[in-house]
Amino acid sequence: MDHSTEEAQTKEMDIRSLSSSHRHSQSERYIHKVGVPPKQNLFKEFRETLKETFFADDPLRPFKDQSRSQKFILGIQTIFPIFEWGRKYNLKKLRGDLIAGLTIASLCIPQDIGYAKLANLDPQYGLYSSFVPPLIYAFMGSSRDIAIGPVAVVSLLLGTMLQNELDPINEKAQYQRLAFTATFFAGITQVTLGFFRLGFLIDFLSHAAIVGFMGGAAVTIALQQLKGFLGIKKFTKKSDIISVMHSVVASAHHGWNWQTIAIGASFLSFLLFAKFIGKKNKKFFWVPAIAPLISVILSTFFVYITRADKQGVQIVKNIKKGINPSSVNEIYFSGDYLLKGFRIGVVAGMIGLTEAIAIGRTFAAMKDYQLDGNKEMVALGAMNVVGSMTSCYVATGSFSRSAVNYMAGCETAVSNIVMSCVVFLTLEFITPLFKYTPNAILASIIINAVISLIDIGAATLLWKIDKFDFVACMGAFFGVVFSSVEIGLLIAVSISFAKILLQVTRPRTAILGKVPRTTVYRNIQQYPEATKVPGVLIVRVDSAIYFSNSNYVKERILRWLEDEEEEVKAATYQPRIQFLIVEMSPVTDIDTSGIHALEGLHRSLEKREVQKSGDVVAPQLILANPGPVVMDKLHASSFTSLIGEDNIFLTVADAVSSRAPKLVEEQP
Repeated sequence: MDHSTEEAQTKEMDIRSLSSSHRHSQSERYIHKVGVPPKQNLFKEFRETLKETFFADDPLRPFKDQSRSQKFILGIQTIFPIFEWGRKYNLKKLRGDLIAGLTIASLCIPQDIGYAKLANLDPQYGLYSSFVPPLIYAFMGSSRDIAIGPVAVVSLLLGTMLQNELDPINEKAQYQRLAFTATFFAGITQVTLGFFRLGFLIDFLSHAAIVGFMGGAAVTIALQQLKGFLGIKKFTKKSDIISVMHSVVASAHHGWNWQTIAIGASFLSFLLFAKFIGKKNKKFFWVPAIAPLISVILSTFFVYITRADKQGVQIVKNIKKGINPSSVNEIYFSGDYLLKGFRIGVVAGMIGLTEAIAIGRTFAAMKDYQLDGNKEMVALGAMNVVGSMTSCYVATGSFSRSAVNYMAGCETAVSNIVMSCVVFLTLEFITPLFKYTPNAILASIIINAVISLIDIGAATLLWKIDKFDFVACMGAFFGVVFSSVEIGLLIAVSISFAKILLQVTRPRTAILGKVPRTTVYRNIQQYPEATKVPGVLIVRVDSAIYFSNSNYVKERILRWLEDEEEEVKAATYQPRIQFLIVEMSPVTDIDTSGIHALEGLHRSLEKREVQKSGDVVAPQLILANPGPVVMDKLHASSFTSLIGEDNIFLTVADAVSSRAPKLVEEQP
């Protein structure tokens, strides 16, 4: 019995020995697998980088192996997608588009009149901007669901920035010309970004900053509507909350009109109730969509029969009849206002793009189709360039109208054509009927529309997920509310860039430990059960190493080393750090500054002395799993020769088992 037990133990020891030697031979073999990638041609490498930066979606793929005539047809379809999906159009789709188009038209007409006032323009300019731009977009746009027209945020932004340059009342003609100039350059900006495939630039405005900016703009817009809602005649031109509230309170005793307040409050209640019904039951989506038009009709009829305008209720008065007049000759192509129009146009164009692309992507994801962001920019830009020449101001995708368009069952961009036709009929025949429409009802419609821009749920989620994102959101929000739209936008952009810079200059690093009963090494903070290997410090760098962060990465690793050595000194029977393993898997790239930092780290380690087997040696620097780009640069700079190619391993496990086999065998 004893003899058989002894024999079994001997066999087990032999198996362990074989397994251990197999592991060691495997690790030796894996050392050579971290090879240098084949050298690429410089021109080819540059071309590939350029392609991935600007043509990641490979837009020319459909043109491959096609005849000249087919390439021409594909080219036309690329510029005008309507010629592609138009071939498959049928009566079933027309029915859906017709219902959706009529529904969004009933929503857009009262909104457009109100939004034009936000931009300090006459009401007809809002309607103009829902006639020509949607037609252009229907031919050039690739989204099936987006509804085009003026939007609250862009109208406010444009109105505020234009007002800083010219008085919309005393310099009305110049103000309108500057508005068309800004619209022209907004379109040029959008076309340029799309044509040169620079759409990624709008992604620099983070989601958190957009949530804060939109929320702040919604509050500012709602506060601006207090003038029409309360019937105040003398109102501040400033948009910050303190100035607006001071103006409201100052006019409380003699400036408020109770008839106006009654009209505004009653119809605002009706609009909010209609919105509640629409949210409660999706089948009644059409209720909040037609509620604004019903409100306009009823309030206009009420003011007309009671002649409430004689009692101080402010009304729209005359809206110019007829379709868009040409404004080509009104655009400033020279003089001081050229640069002012360019500056305002660039800002308005970028905000318009951000909103439209976000809306388009949202609905494209819901219907599971691809949206080409660069095509969208060209389409949006083209419609604004044409719009600037036909008395329109900046138009973009409207979230409220797009949501209604989607729920109404739109199939294609034909719903925009239907809406445009309804606006055309309104301009030609119906505008005189809006003469007695009270300003209070327009204020109520705008307040009802912008309330949905205040996304408390998104802000709460930001607080739960990322406190820095929440700070960015609140910074943009308070910047708009307490200062101005431009300051809020500046804060939003600044915080977005600050976050990028912070993440680039201060990348995360982590100490790795061995997960029990595995050869896997993970962050010891995420996996508390993971244990450090005695005598080995394993650090992971979670970013590319560039000039902007190279010095920080080196110093942070050295601080980790110092902290670890202090712990070792305090502990009993713990070996000093003999190996520093840097896990390079997340390091996608490295530049010369990064290589100099690694060289500096190597020199710092050489100056440290560790007692090992009676000899005084320096801790060894070991790299684990550097990627092909990183490995190529390390080899070209001779860094691999500096630390020794045998100190570069495929995995952390290979590095530990090869350099510290006794230490790792002691681990569970």
